[in-house]
Amino acid sequence: MSPSNTGFWTMGGYYGVAVLVGVASFLTTGQCDASCRGTDGVPGAAGPPGRDGYQGAKGEKGEPAVAAGGPVDVGILPALKGQAGSRGPQGVMGPKGYSGHLGPTGTHGAVGRPGPEGESIGHGGQLSPQQGRSAFSVIRTDNSYPPLRQVVTFQTTVVNKGQDFNAATGQFSCRVPGLYYFTFHSMAKVSVCLGILSDALGERLGFCDYNRNSDQVLSGGVVLQLRLGQKVWLESFRDQQKDPEIRDTQEKSIIFSGFLIFSASE
Repeated sequence: MSPSNTGFWTMGGYYGVAVLVGVASFLTTGQCDASCRGTDGVPGAAGPPGRDGYQGAKGEKGEPAVAAGGPVDVGILPALKGQAGSRGPQGVMGPKGYSGHLGPTGTHGAVGRPGPEGESIGHGGQLSPQQGRSAFSVIRTDNSYPPLRQVVTFQTTVVNKGQDFNAATGQFSCRVPGLYYFTFHSMAKVSVCLGILSDALGERLGFCDYNRNSDQVLSGGVVLQLRLGQKVWLESFRDQQKDPEIRDTQEKSIIFSGFLIFSASE
């Protein structure tokens, strides 16, 4: 064997050693993959939720409903109406509502025309010589409060049959003895107290109406048996009125009327 051949073998020998080392390394690695596996790692943290997907496309229109007798015409559905149900029982009555506000007072009506004079028939169908006629109606239009404990006087005379009422003094004087009816009506925006006084009365016959933030209407009346010369009149008196009401100058009116029902001779 020559030196060159020796050298070849030497290189061949090295080459063979390298092949053996590679094969051994391959065999060792193959065994570790099967029996020398490491432990699994810790799972990672959950990621954030993903974004909502896009809205899906609108579905196609469905088929009309089918009744027992066949398909339903959708065009007539709005016109169909069910049978009316039975009437329900009446509900419980609700509570009574509040009273409404008092309406404004109407204006005074025009004075009517005097009616025709009637005829009174005395005993035996003839007019009695003692039969008289007496009637009056007067109006106070002064806006001042009627002076307390003084006779009420009047500015307008509507009727004064027999001239038995004196508007200046405010008194009626009996000329024809008999049974009379007297009445008054007043309207004011404050509390008012009025009394009917007469020689035929033992004491004043008083009437009061107290203010409720609206027009006040006060009325009173009496039937009296009068003798010749006895008088009847109205007076204002104080009861529960306040000082500002006594000094009030708003619109006021008082109507005083009386008439003979029948004379004492009848």
